[in-house]
Amino acid sequence: MTTNHNSRFFRTPVILLLMLLLVSHSAWTQTSKHTFALGDSTFLLDGKTFLMISGELHYPRIPKEAWRHRMRMAKAMGLNTIGTYVFWNVHEPEKGKYDFSGNNDIAAFVKIAQEEGLWVVLRPSPYVCAEWEFGGYPYWLQKEEGLVVRSLEPKFITAYRKYIHEVARQLAPLQVNHGGNILMVQVENEYGFYSNDKAYLEENKRLFIEAGFDGLLYTCDPAPKVKDGHIPGLLPAVNGLDNPKDVKALVREYHNGKGPFYIAEWYPAWFDWWGTPHHTVPAKDHAPKLDAVLAAGISINMYMFHGGTTRGFMNGANYNDKNPYEPQISSYDYDAPLDEAGNATEKFMEFRNVIQKHLPKGQVLPAVPAPKKAVALPLINFSGELNAFDIVSAPVKNVRPLTFEDLNQAYGFVRYSTTLTNKSGAGILKINELRDYGIVFINGKRVGVLDRRLRQDSLSVVIPAGEVKLDILVENLGRINFGPYLLKNRKGITASVTLNKTELLNWEMRSLPFNSISNLKFTRADRKLTEGPVIKVGEFTLNEVNDTYLDMRKWGKGVVWINGHNLGRYWSIGPQQTIYVPAEWLKVGKNEVYVLELLETSQKSIETLAKPILDSISSAN
Repeated sequence: MTTNHNSRFFRTPVILLLMLLLVSHSAWTQTSKHTFALGDSTFLLDGKTFLMISGELHYPRIPKEAWRHRMRMAKAMGLNTIGTYVFWNVHEPEKGKYDFSGNNDIAAFVKIAQEEGLWVVLRPSPYVCAEWEFGGYPYWLQKEEGLVVRSLEPKFITAYRKYIHEVARQLAPLQVNHGGNILMVQVENEYGFYSNDKAYLEENKRLFIEAGFDGLLYTCDPAPKVKDGHIPGLLPAVNGLDNPKDVKALVREYHNGKGPFYIAEWYPAWFDWWGTPHHTVPAKDHAPKLDAVLAAGISINMYMFHGGTTRGFMNGANYNDKNPYEPQISSYDYDAPLDEAGNATEKFMEFRNVIQKHLPKGQVLPAVPAPKKAVALPLINFSGELNAFDIVSAPVKNVRPLTFEDLNQAYGFVRYSTTLTNKSGAGILKINELRDYGIVFINGKRVGVLDRRLRQDSLSVVIPAGEVKLDILVENLGRINFGPYLLKNRKGITASVTLNKTELLNWEMRSLPFNSISNLKFTRADRKLTEGPVIKVGEFTLNEVNDTYLDMRKWGKGVVWINGHNLGRYWSIGPQQTIYVPAEWLKVGKNEVYVLELLETSQKSIETLAKPILDSISSAN
């Protein structure tokens, strides 16, 4: 008995040692499985020429439950790689509070790509542009006194360093030189469009390496700006150029006369913003260009292969001195090869035919999955509603209006209120530096709307005698994501309010961020409400789940939630008139829909369609 006990005691460490050796060997085998390097004219994967045929997918714009489907569609078109940005404001919504869970689980996204046999090009900039709120920067950076994004300003670099280290903890182990599928990591993002501070760019590179991104790094810039945005020693990728001769000449100019040659953003179409026509580009216009690029041995990343949807309040906006403020729509369909719902388009099929020509001999693409089923549901009636002004929140008082940032609020709405006395008569109400959309109420009655897109900042009002309540509901329509105005992105009433040139003081601010619509108490739908914004709730029952589209053509402006998921904004001005509802977020049995409506508050029901409407501009715009 003693002998047996000693024998077991002796065998246990031996077995553990063998297990450790096996695990170590397995890990070593995995980490040494692939190499990725720059050749003189091509990428080299395991020492062999590798033509990267990539398409951009953004994980926050696709339900996590659908990531694998979209990747399989990518493979069916012939892609061997996917590209994605990493979104700082998604992962650090408040300073020091990180979120890599659920739809923000970027590591899971990359691992699913590996399981599906796809490589990844990672773009954690942290500035992304991407028609995304604040270009991906978290709103709270603006609360840091003196902080200057995209610069060597110490507060920015400190915040940047902490963030990129958190990202690296998730993703550095997934680089190809560590056994993963991340081939390359992009440093900054089209910086040449913004400035030319080489010391700042070098600091970016240093921070990436310090954080653990020790594989192949590269930069990307539009053709005319490569000189300003390129970091010497890194591969200079080119955006927006597809003439093979020009691409090769430009890369060689900044890369010691060598390649490889990579178009980091090749645009098969474009994005949309509110009040302008839907952008489309025929497949026949781009298929020959794709053919020429691949025939020349140039690697490519399509922006976008599949856009998806910019849900919640995460759309960005453009603005410059010549053009008005242009907030982007919620649909990010982009007229991409894969449509908003993930179905193959004519463009998909034409690109697939081109790519097939350039595959190694004998390689055949997988069959294209059948389109997902989409249906129109029976009419959905609302069972309850709530005046948004009845939502109880403690007011913040201040002599002058406070911005969203002052209120520690990222997105959504703020209700500004003050009391007027001895102001009766006609006058001009002016909101200086309104950002971005304001609905004005006098004693609970809506008297006008001010829209930054249209450069509206004032309206004629009639103030009744006596004590008068003035309310201004202000919506953040999306922070600017591109250009020099990144540093001018505060939201709300950012200056002052005047009546007949006299400043109005003593304001109360009530935050309505709508981070969640749970715990709201609703009355019967037939109750007579004031003209304030209304939240409506309805239920519908499903025997099976399929994609569908909410038809918002009879509505005015607002936001929709399905089963707790914020599906994005709608606005009657178009071009988007429907909201995509993914089957993945519906369920058999009861489903809930909530609608925050700002203007057409008398709606009693909502209709659905089996197809989207993305190209209808309202004549009233």
